[in-house]
Amino acid sequence: MEHFTCSLLISCALISLLYVWKFLNWVWFTPKSLENHLRRQGFAGNPYRLMTGDLKDSAAIIKNAENQSMEFSNDIVSRVYPIFYAAFKNHGNTRKKSFVWFGPRPALILSDPESVREVLMKNYIFVKMPTSPLNKMLGRGLVMLEQDEWTKHRKLINPAFHVQKLKNMVGSFHMSCSIMLRKWDKIPRIDGSIELDVWPYLQAMTADVVSRAAFGISNDEGEKIARLQKQQAACILQANRSLYLPGWRYMPTKANRRLKQLTEEIESIFQSIISKRMEEEAGKSEEEGDLLGILLESNAKEMQEHGTKSGLNMKDVMEECKNFFFAGQDTSAALLSWTMILLSKNQDWQTRARDEVLQAFGMRKPDYQELNHLKILGMILHEVLRLYPPIVMLARHTDKAGASGKVTIPAGVQLMLPVLLLHHDVETWGPDAKEFNPERFAQGVSGATKGQLTYLPFGWGPRGCIAQNFALLQTKMTMATILQNYSFRLSPSYLHAPLTVVSLQPQHGAHLILTKI
Repeated sequence: MEHFTCSLLISCALISLLYVWKFLNWVWFTPKSLENHLRRQGFAGNPYRLMTGDLKDSAAIIKNAENQSMEFSNDIVSRVYPIFYAAFKNHGNTRKKSFVWFGPRPALILSDPESVREVLMKNYIFVKMPTSPLNKMLGRGLVMLEQDEWTKHRKLINPAFHVQKLKNMVGSFHMSCSIMLRKWDKIPRIDGSIELDVWPYLQAMTADVVSRAAFGISNDEGEKIARLQKQQAACILQANRSLYLPGWRYMPTKANRRLKQLTEEIESIFQSIISKRMEEEAGKSEEEGDLLGILLESNAKEMQEHGTKSGLNMKDVMEECKNFFFAGQDTSAALLSWTMILLSKNQDWQTRARDEVLQAFGMRKPDYQELNHLKILGMILHEVLRLYPPIVMLARHTDKAGASGKVTIPAGVQLMLPVLLLHHDVETWGPDAKEFNPERFAQGVSGATKGQLTYLPFGWGPRGCIAQNFALLQTKMTMATILQNYSFRLSPSYLHAPLTVVSLQPQHGAHLILTKI
């Protein structure tokens, strides 16, 4: 008995030592080893601080940035990337060879175009960041999947974004925009004009677009989903600014209970939508079907031909729906708001865009081909996406050592690809890089970038955004319809305060003065 007890105690001691070693390795030895490796390659950053790294500084810097607006300027790096901007400033502006600490893991900032190209092309080595349990609540769909799962989902979702399907959605886009404009028309005018924060209207309108074109649901139901997802994203963003501890999300804190409630309510709505659609005896035809109907049809064909395991289950479909509704509504609303803000500041380009629209199709509803032929509006949208990209940073990581250009990247390092820095780089775009100049896109994206990978508002490579054409077509239709009916300029109450809440948004809204044409 004594021998057994002694053996048990020794075993417990060894197990305890093993866990202590793993913990010390996680919080100290591995971070210090990674730091030494990066410094030997010329990268600069703060010395590692136990457990927290730069998180405390980051929280304070972000809070300070959010509490201040700025003079109107497109030079927004210091406000949008406060923690990275501080790293550049504190370490000799070494933005092409810098790192910061997110807890015990260093984040390497790669802003050299060739390094970015290599990372995005080698998606089998440099994969998406491991999704935290919190981020998964937004939707563990195509955006977050890897390898075989990603390949399967991409194959089944592709038919929903075929050009012919997008052509069929033009009517839905126009209808949603017309509903928004009718609301504007009813607002009492002073001297023929109205002062309005268009940001909530654009959010409601894009939610209506996704509701109609993607899910065939009512506007009220779509607005409810959009409102819940916005609250959910805000909760997750707040939680992600502190050190993530495994298991903490299960603690019954007020914030965790609220996040759980929001997630369950969102999932319940989507489950109801999907179940109802699957039970319908006769859905829409393939030509008229919305994105959900096309996805379900594509999935059913795949399972019929290759077996049940080759398709998506109910949970998979729901996650894709959550992903697309959030991304489709959020990204498009942000792009539309920055487009209206920049055209308010650049009246000459607003006039040129309106003249092009009126010359192409007057006051009537355009079709798909007519929208595609709006060259000036296309140039404007590219320039807006350059200055205010919806996603300002792409993140990757690797579980094994890899190389990007002349840089050797050890396992366990995060890779931050700063889209905004690439878009504002003077070396690439010239001395007017921070100025609004759509003319630079007169020869298209390839002409503007001269073949360099310096423009990626929707990502790039195999993991580029599948809904890019959906967002651009919707934005063209909306802007064309607004330009037909209203001229607009900035209101004196407008506060310039770009803020990242998943996408880059106007923190205090988009207050404009609109005049009916």
